[in-house]
Amino acid sequence: MPSLSDFETAAPQLAEQVRARLDEHVHKTLATIRRDGAPRISGTETRYGHGELWIGSMWQALKARDLQRDPRFALHSGSFDPPAWRGDAKLSGVVEEITDPERVSEINGEAAALGPTHLFRLDLREVAHTSLREDGRAIVIVSWTPAGGVRTIERA
Repeated sequence: MPSLSDFETAAPQLAEQVRARLDEHVHKTLATIRRDGAPRISGTETRYGHGELWIGSMWQALKARDLQRDPRFALHSGSFDPPAWRGDAKLSGVVEEITDPERVSEINGEAAALGPTHLFRLDLREVAHTSLREDGRAIVIVSWTPAGGVRTIERA
């Protein structure tokens, strides 16, 4: 499954746009799948390290238990209200939970020092960046998948 660095190598321009959107907001929105199959939306923060994109979680939080049961996720960057809106980033894939205490402490930093935490590495299956065309008359969606590469769609 592709890591963040795999995505950045395969689609550097799109990766730059996506990273800019992720970096604009501390808090992102994470979608997971509840035990009954319904979606759950949770707030989360992301961090970069070792060529990977990571999310942490408080110990035994519902989003962590969702991801342990079903590792599929969708992540939204957050966005500004118009007219300041510059775009959104959306990523989806599966997580791998990291349980090595040294690695968890290294990546989760201060949060891990407060007590047990969860750490998940994001493997990417699809990444998309949505923005306005320069003239403002169309939405531009640039997406990437490991199998299909980069694809651009404009919707007027």
